[in-house]
Amino acid sequence: MRVLYGCSALLLLVILAPRVCEAGKILVFPSEGSHWVNMDIILQALHSQGHNITIVRSSKSWYVKENSSCYHIYTVQVERSSYQKLANLMTEFLKFERGALSLGFLQMAVGMIGSFVDVHKIIGEYALAILEDQELIRILKDTKFDLVLTDPCWGTGIILAKYLNLPLVFNVRWLTPIEGHLAIAPSPLSYIPITRSGYTDKMTFFQRVKNIFFHLMSQTQRYLVTKLAYQPICDKYLGPGNDFNDMVLDADIWLMRADFVFEYPRPTMPNVVYIGGFQCKPPKPLPQPFDDFVQSSGEHGVIIMSLGTFVSELPADITKKISAVFAELPQKVIWKHKGAKPDNLGNNTLVVDWMPQNDLLGHPKVKLFVAHGGTNGVQEAIYHGVPVVGLPLFFDQYDNLLRLKERGGAKLLTIQTVDKDNNFLEAIQEVLNEPSYTLSMQRLSRLHRDQPMEPLDNAVFWIEHVMRHKGANHLKAESYRLPWYVYHSVDVIVFVAGAVLLFLLTVFFSIRCLYTVMCKRKVKRN
Repeated sequence: MRVLYGCSALLLLVILAPRVCEAGKILVFPSEGSHWVNMDIILQALHSQGHNITIVRSSKSWYVKENSSCYHIYTVQVERSSYQKLANLMTEFLKFERGALSLGFLQMAVGMIGSFVDVHKIIGEYALAILEDQELIRILKDTKFDLVLTDPCWGTGIILAKYLNLPLVFNVRWLTPIEGHLAIAPSPLSYIPITRSGYTDKMTFFQRVKNIFFHLMSQTQRYLVTKLAYQPICDKYLGPGNDFNDMVLDADIWLMRADFVFEYPRPTMPNVVYIGGFQCKPPKPLPQPFDDFVQSSGEHGVIIMSLGTFVSELPADITKKISAVFAELPQKVIWKHKGAKPDNLGNNTLVVDWMPQNDLLGHPKVKLFVAHGGTNGVQEAIYHGVPVVGLPLFFDQYDNLLRLKERGGAKLLTIQTVDKDNNFLEAIQEVLNEPSYTLSMQRLSRLHRDQPMEPLDNAVFWIEHVMRHKGANHLKAESYRLPWYVYHSVDVIVFVAGAVLLFLLTVFFSIRCLYTVMCKRKVKRN
């Protein structure tokens, strides 16, 4: 018996030994808000595979806790947080959308660029605090990490990966401040709409003109953010010749938080891995208070509403209008809302600070999702096949909801129309009563789930692929190393045009000389 136990233990050791040997060391520089929520899901999956994870966080972090049983965490002391600056920017933008600010479009656009630059300067201060902490840098170098995992909408991880000379993996949809595809993949503006343009992949002539204008605006914003917030840090700590934008393009793997059930089809690159909906999962049983409320809805079912992580409270007149509309409905409503409760709240409405959104969307009694259009919420709605009434507020939210609308799964409003006439009530009733919305979302759900590998498993595989091979240079295109005039073959076009012009001029002058000689001979004969 002892021999049998010994053999079993030896066999178990042989089975487990490769996993122990394969465990990697991953250094993480996360972003905040909903970006951290989905980064944490990837980190939990990596931790479950036995990898050692180290997170460097700011002392002003909004979401990343100082202690965790799953990660080693280093906290860097900083003086300022970008949260309030972003919150103020969103408040101003919301006022502008509703016409409460007497600003023109260009004034608002310029103001937003200035605010974005300020936000990234604060993030740049966080990067400087890390680089100037010699003890922390010594620890990070001595740990011998296998790679850096970061969200490139903030530039800290990009700079530190270069400084520590480590392979770089992006958990990405946004850069600073453009959509990730626009930096790495060919992006014909004739059918690829720029975020915040509000267009689809089918554009008229004048829409294409405006699309180019939006592209120039976003590239200007990107240039200013890069040059003012991050490039001075690169020049100081990495030395001249290290361009921040080149370092962005040098990432080994781009884990793109989208897929082509959600995104418009477009060119891509070998090192772009699509993991859209990786945070979605089958629903768990609801906590007791939520389960009792949902079960009490009867045949009418439940509506849930959430406006994401950034919006603490809407203007009082809008919340009052929303509350009044909910009170007219036979459905029960679960509304994630912070701030003062409206005084006209109906008996059918439960207002909460938090709700298990994924589990609720997966419950058969949930009939409709009133959402702001954040990427996480949209993908969870697709995964569970729940139709949407969209109330976009900022950034990419309108464009995300527009993609659902184009595919027949959503009704799209704007926040300034909620308190006008009966738009909000009519939109909810239309989506609830018209079966095509639910059928469209269920079709998208089937398409999304019909994959050879779960998106989260795909993300983990490619992170481990980079660790196994010390990078993924074999997947990187040469394009990012080329100057723009070589990338677009401007030098070749100029050369060929010059050669053709030289040939035509040679022919022209040859004919002219021949003609002149012939004329002189004719004159002599005469």
